[in-house]
Amino acid sequence: MDSHLWAFVLVAALLAVTPGADTLLVVRNVLTRGRPAGLATIAGIAAGCLVHATLSAVGVALVLVRSAEAFAVLKWCGAIYLFALGAQSLGRWLRLDARAPESAREGPADRPRAARRLRSLLEGLLTNVLNPKVGIFYLAFLPQFIAPGDPALARSLLLAGLHIGIGVAWLSALAFGVGRIRPLVESRLWRARLEGASGAVLIGLGVRLAAERR
Repeated sequence: MDSHLWAFVLVAALLAVTPGADTLLVVRNVLTRGRPAGLATIAGIAAGCLVHATLSAVGVALVLVRSAEAFAVLKWCGAIYLFALGAQSLGRWLRLDARAPESAREGPADRPRAARRLRSLLEGLLTNVLNPKVGIFYLAFLPQFIAPGDPALARSLLLAGLHIGIGVAWLSALAFGVGRIRPLVESRLWRARLEGASGAVLIGLGVRLAAERR
């Protein structure tokens, strides 16, 4: 690989390990729904990034940069979605906290596996698709690693693929690592704490997204 690609891989790896909404969703879903649900979340995250990367490569994402209205609409959709996810987690926290110990294991883990995985996939997908910062990131970041004379479209897709691949690798390793401690946190008390904490953080991330400017 040329020097531009090596530099990109290094920066992309650093960005991948930086905690954010993706990391939180994967950890929460692995602990509350199981490792397959965590992997489904990662697939949704990758699909959402791919949508933004493709739109960026063909120029459609420029609308987010040039139109304050388009940016605001997508931003608020994303913020409201994070609020909703956070509110759901807080609701589960309150229900778990009020339950009797014998019913402690009831909840998301008792739903059919296919339903848990589909829900996790959609959470990962929508969290990224509804975040305009992802599209702007590709528009602003990738061109710095495209040298004059490079085929812009092919190079953009290559860089986006590397970014997504590195993110998937990191989040998958995280999912497998977190999955090992899941048996230790399946009690009602730990699940309630996890839901409460993740709900608060998701709402905080929604507030931060709502406050974002182009």
